Amino acid sequence: MSSTALRHTALDAVHRALGATMTDFAGWDMPLRYGSERDEHVAVRTNAGLFDLSHMGEITVTGPQAAALLNFALVGNIASVGVGRARYTMICQADGGILDDLIVYRLAETEYMVVANASNAQVVLDALTERAAGFDAEVRDDRDAYALIAVQGPQSPGILKSLTDADLDGLKYYAGLPGTVAGVPALIARTGYTGEDGFELFVKPEHAVELWQALTEAGEGVGLVPCGLSCRDTLRLEAGMPLYGHELTTSLTPFDAGLGRVVKFEKEGDFVGREALTGAAARAEQNPPRVLVGLVAEGRRVPRAGYAVVAGGEVIGEVTSGAPSPTLGKPIAMAYVDAAHAAPGAEGVGVDIRGSHEPYQVVALPFYKRQK
Repeated sequence: MSSTALRHTALDAVHRALGATMTDFAGWDMPLRYGSERDEHVAVRTNAGLFDLSHMGEITVTGPQAAALLNFALVGNIASVGVGRARYTMICQADGGILDDLIVYRLAETEYMVVANASNAQVVLDALTERAAGFDAEVRDDRDAYALIAVQGPQSPGILKSLTDADLDGLKYYAGLPGTVAGVPALIARTGYTGEDGFELFVKPEHAVELWQALTEAGEGVGLVPCGLSCRDTLRLEAGMPLYGHELTTSLTPFDAGLGRVVKFEKEGDFVGREALTGAAARAEQNPPRVLVGLVAEGRRVPRAGYAVVAGGEVIGEVTSGAPSPTLGKPIAMAYVDAAHAAPGAEGVGVDIRGSHEPYQVVALPFYKRQK
């Protein structure tokens, strides 16, 4: 992108009225925080938080061969997803490198919605369009057709129930159903990126302000607060969820990222990257790649992406994400480390923070798991 103006979501005026600190995120002007990011984080863990995620990239795939196209274009078995269900998957290059991680919702027998990360939406759209050649299916850029509002946290089911007669109790994790929320038509999905129960509401942009305000009012008595991208990052980090550009890149295959389970070799037909990923799977078995682990600081210094992980004077890995954890009360990080040092409790592991080797404890991911 050239130096074009930042894109604004339908809720831009609302964020400014709330005094949000705004930031450029993937070409969008997005709220980073409204007040204290720590307070926002804690609200999602204990009560509820309200997020504007309208920067995410929605791509609709329709037609008689929509399922076949997605099975060819993505590494998952999308044809086996039931109507009203969603699946986490990835789109890879021919060499197996990860182009993006995605959620695919099956809206109808021959209609799917692919949700890409904001920073990769154009790349994913271009790849799907190119891969659609020869299939009786249409790929449509629907980024401007939706606003996306998420309500996350233990109070979110109660908040949403007060505004809809949709069967939320029957709505499983990674499922979506059409409904009406506060009089607004929405796709109600039980998905999220916080480690808490919650919902993502896909609505027309012209309905976004009305829905945001209704959710705000419904959450007033139970501690709902507006939340920015900053706490979304610390929430997903505690939950051990990968972020594209940090834990996932084109230089890694899903097997390198410890997410080989998303690759479904058993599905029928060829798919982009099948041959390369078959090799990657075999290599991973023979010679385990670096493993994504959690690191918890013994001191107060915060590790950042790109910092070296060290043991016995040798570099054994690299931090991919790091931040203070409001829930643990200590700095935490995700890092790829050599398999020999990846076991929880591995001795003598540290992070090189500006020349000083700070001691860290290796732990299994996630750092935080909600009580069911």
